[in-house]
Amino acid sequence: MRTEINHSLYLMLFLISGTLFSQQTVTGRIIDDNGENLSAVTVINMSTDHKVYSNSMGMFSIEASSNDELRFVKEDFRRVSKRVLTDGINSQLLIILFQIPKEIEEVKIVKKLSGDLEQDSRTVAKADKGEIVRDAVGLPQPVGKMREKPAEVKQVLLPILLGNLNVQGVYDLISGKARRQKRQYKYDDLQEHIAWIRNRVEDEYFTKAGIPSDRISEFIEFSFLVKPQVRTYVKAKNLSGVLLRLEETLPLYAERLKQNQK
Repeated sequence: MRTEINHSLYLMLFLISGTLFSQQTVTGRIIDDNGENLSAVTVINMSTDHKVYSNSMGMFSIEASSNDELRFVKEDFRRVSKRVLTDGINSQLLIILFQIPKEIEEVKIVKKLSGDLEQDSRTVAKADKGEIVRDAVGLPQPVGKMREKPAEVKQVLLPILLGNLNVQGVYDLISGKARRQKRQYKYDDLQEHIAWIRNRVEDEYFTKAGIPSDRISEFIEFSFLVKPQVRTYVKAKNLSGVLLRLEETLPLYAERLKQNQK
């Protein structure tokens, strides 16, 4: 039994070392459907969580291994995923992002913020039409998320010691499927929490505080890292609490932008 576990661990180490030594630099250019260069596109290697941004010419450069998935994300554009180095050729990528059509909203007069967080949260909040309909109709809300639970080392190794082999669990651990699932779920939850705020707070709230419109999502992610309580309030669906914590991180992010511009 101990020999089987050792073989599994050796195989996992072999796969990890093979991944580390096979990394290459993948470069490319990102444009929109009109052929214009797209800057500030977030490029994420989903296998390593490494993240870079495209420059003013739409160019990017990121480390990746064979068959890694690169994800390209920019606000107001449909995200694109691309498997790289699948044929062993490290040629430059050309990525095209298509803009998401937007409805033209009616012009709104934004009231001056009073400083009262309870009142201001109602002033800057957007109406969630879907939520209004659900509340009016009384539709039941799903409890939790329908996700396949990733395999855990303890849950797989313990049954082995007792004489029960979880073949699927062992495969998920050795192949890296469990790790990829956890990373994907973490990324999906992050995007969901960012979207929760974006869907409820007008962009003008951020731009008046000095946050460029194309950096709003990045600022919210920055706030999650600096003040984890922000996500706690998001999970509790407490918009006033979210705004309270965002007010604390706004000066920090604004100063960071100034430093990057020097």
